[in-house]
Amino acid sequence: MAFKIVVSDKAETYQVEAEDAKQIVGLSLGEEFDGNVIGLEGYTLKLTGGSDKNGFPMRRDISGPRRVRSLLSNGVGYNPKNNGVKRRKTLRGNVISDDIVQINTIVTKNGSKSLAEILNPEEEAEE
Repeated sequence: MAFKIVVSDKAETYQVEAEDAKQIVGLSLGEEFDGNVIGLEGYTLKLTGGSDKNGFPMRRDISGPRRVRSLLSNGVGYNPKNNGVKRRKTLRGNVISDDIVQINTIVTKNGSKSLAEILNPEEEAEE
């Protein structure tokens, strides 16, 4: 299963395609994992969110890898225009499964090389 992993480091954001990332499956939002899994040596990444193959966002307060129709008043998945408005929306649970396509992460521990050096070597060769 291929994941699109979005790595955010302060103001910089990078997208990495991970083909063999079986170590990520089963982790829940808020957990940290080693960046070597996706080719970022020395980095530690924290899971912050994601979306499944149908575009439904992951939400931290829904347990498991399941898909749920939940009544929301605000937060991830729904931003009402007026106060007090509620709506039933479909959301994904907080555990990474094979149905997840995009995973959002932030850097918690930096490695020896910068992310630009690791993920964009062709840009440095042009300069």
